Amino acid sequence: MTTPGQEEPAADPIQARGTDESEWRNWAGWDALPEFTLPSTGRAVVVAAHPDDEVLGFGGSLSLLAAAGMDLTVVSVTDGERSHPHSRVETPESLARIRAKEARAALAELGAADAEIIRLHVPDTGVAAHEDRLRTRLAEVMAGAALCAAPWTGDIHADHEAAGRAALAASGAAGVPCLHYPVWMWHWARPDDPRVPWETAARILLPPTVLARKTSAISRFTSQISPLGPEPGDAAILPPEEIAHHLRAAEVVFR
Repeated sequence: MTTPGQEEPAADPIQARGTDESEWRNWAGWDALPEFTLPSTGRAVVVAAHPDDEVLGFGGSLSLLAAAGMDLTVVSVTDGERSHPHSRVETPESLARIRAKEARAALAELGAADAEIIRLHVPDTGVAAHEDRLRTRLAEVMAGAALCAAPWTGDIHADHEAAGRAALAASGAAGVPCLHYPVWMWHWARPDDPRVPWETAARILLPPTVLARKTSAISRFTSQISPLGPEPGDAAILPPEEIAHHLRAAEVVFR
C-alpha cells in the first residue's frame, strides 16, 4: 500500500522510476566522503560485467590511471549481447561485436587505447551461474596487480553483483586491494539511503579535462544510449537521466 503521491514499488528497482540527478547533486553528504588516492605505479585490473560498466562507474578513474602511466587490464565478463533481447534489428551476436568495438573506442577516449581487454564471454544475464569459474580466472588475471576495481556487490543487478563477488574473492586470493564501483545504485537509491554502505565510500575527484574525456567515452556507447530502431525492443538502455548520474566531477567507490 502507498500513501498519496507515492508510486507503487516496482518488483525490479532498476525498472522503477529512478532518483532524479538533482537530488544527488544537492545531497549534503558529499563532503563527508573522504577522497581516495589511486595508485600511480604498477597494473590495475578493472572488471566490467558488461561493456560500458567500467566507463560509467569508473571511467574517470581509468583515465587518471592511464595518465599516471599504469598498465591497465579491462576484463569484460560478458559481451553484453542480451541488452536488447527483443530487438529485430540486431542479433545477440551482432550486439556482442558492436559492444566490443564501442568499449575499445571508449577506452581510447579515456586515453587508455593501449589497455589490454580480456573478454571472457560469460553469458549475459547468467554470470551467477559461472561465478566459481569467473573467480578462478580473475585470480589469474589479478596476479601481481596493484589494484582491482569491480562492480559493487549490492548494485541490484544480478550480473553486476556476481561479477563483484567473484572479483572480491579473487582479489583476496591474489592479495590485491579491491574497490567496488556502483552503476545502477544511483538510479534506485536515494541520498543517505540505509541500503548503501556509506561508511566505506570514498570519492575520486575528476578534473574538468578528465570529466570531458569520460563524457566523450560514454558517447561512444551508441547501442546503449540511442535506440537501435523504432520498435519498443530497440529502445535505449541508458536514457539521458540515467547517464546524468555518471557525469559528475567525482566517482564513488566502496573500499
